[in-house]
Amino acid sequence: MEKIAPLSPLDGRYRKELEVLAAVCGPAAFSCARVRAETTWLLTLEGLRLPGFKPLCAKEKALLENLPRLSETDLDLLEKIEFQGACGRPATNHDVKAVEYFIADKLTQYGFAARSRWVHFALTSEDINSLAYAQILSAALEEVILPLLEEVRRALQLRARKYARGVMLARTHGQPAVPTTFGKELKVFESRLCRQLQQLKKQQISCKAGGAVGAYNAHVAAFAEVNWPRAAQQLVARLNKGRKIKLFISPVSTQIDNRDSYAETFDALRRIHIILLGLCQDMWRYISAGLVKQRVKAGEVGSSTMPQKVNPIDFENAEGNLGLSNALLAFLSEKLPLSRLQRDLSDSTVLRNIPVALGHSVLACRSLLKGLAKTDFDARAARAELAAHPEVLAEAYQTVLRAAGVDSAYEKLKALTRGHTVTAADFKQFVQSLELNEKTKQKLLALEAESYLGLAVEQAGGKK
Repeated sequence: MEKIAPLSPLDGRYRKELEVLAAVCGPAAFSCARVRAETTWLLTLEGLRLPGFKPLCAKEKALLENLPRLSETDLDLLEKIEFQGACGRPATNHDVKAVEYFIADKLTQYGFAARSRWVHFALTSEDINSLAYAQILSAALEEVILPLLEEVRRALQLRARKYARGVMLARTHGQPAVPTTFGKELKVFESRLCRQLQQLKKQQISCKAGGAVGAYNAHVAAFAEVNWPRAAQQLVARLNKGRKIKLFISPVSTQIDNRDSYAETFDALRRIHIILLGLCQDMWRYISAGLVKQRVKAGEVGSSTMPQKVNPIDFENAEGNLGLSNALLAFLSEKLPLSRLQRDLSDSTVLRNIPVALGHSVLACRSLLKGLAKTDFDARAARAELAAHPEVLAEAYQTVLRAAGVDSAYEKLKALTRGHTVTAADFKQFVQSLELNEKTKQKLLALEAESYLGLAVEQAGGKK
């Protein structure tokens, strides 16, 4: 196949990083999936015992099972059949018809020419495309996207435990709030990610095999006695062998599959990306505030003019790629379930960009993992920041006083702290000025910001 200069950074700058994804949902993988759809349909037809369909011999079955493993030579031939003409035929200018002729020619080459009339029997090109896209989307999710997201989740889980007691100042509205731990804040993202991953893993990808308008017209015209919807289920059952992300036949459709399941899948992935976007932005802020330090990589340059710079480029790259992926996924979710009447072709070029959206997702996850791997929580800097804001104990004081039955506890603390700079000594003086029983007074005097953590340590996975 002719080598083409890359137009997209996915095929240029980031090509090496995306080889695993390209292997399961790139153009070659898509061609293999189309051939697999056709050969699996042939194997399914045999089980229907159709008049005139003689049982497949062992050599035929072996050929049909191995044919989807397309070589470079096979891929070149497919391209020639479509665009230039080959094997005595003119160019098809039709990708699925090229697949049909390719299989028919292979059957003829191995001495099974009579079988070629059953290739693509009663199907439309959209059946094959539907089955092929479902296969590559399933493979991309199962073999690349989900394992990578699980790696991100595990990285967060480990760091949440590691920094379960990493006390720091929390901020709400960007202002000093109450103490938390760095581990607990990472656990928030891990917990959210875990729930969304469970939903993504449950997704199934729809497809169809019902012919030109989805009603099995040609199928029934040829063999009315056959239960064709059941045959379509059998086809998918064969394609589902070994898969965790399963394919299913849409009960009723037009010429194109309904693709609501695509929208569900892409929206589930978008929710995951939004969680990771929040993580990237928070890590960026922690680094900016000096609460998280980045390990310096020898030889790396942070700026062309400012030699001291150590930039949070991995989190920034992740953020950019997450945004790109989500923009594409949102468009795919809105576009693919739509079709004018029984079929329009505007989805064809859009479907080809599914791997592009997934490619940016892969890049984002890998950048995020790199960023996490080379950052450390600076406990000393976090404690210093917390110590500079003793006012954050106002919540604790007013709540303990309320529990002790002190009237207007909140208002008293508001008068002491809001808009004022207060010290630990100010709080002690305030406590001494109140008429309290000794137990409540000692509880208040014992309060310290570093231990005012509630269940943060346990929530992060640390031990009490």
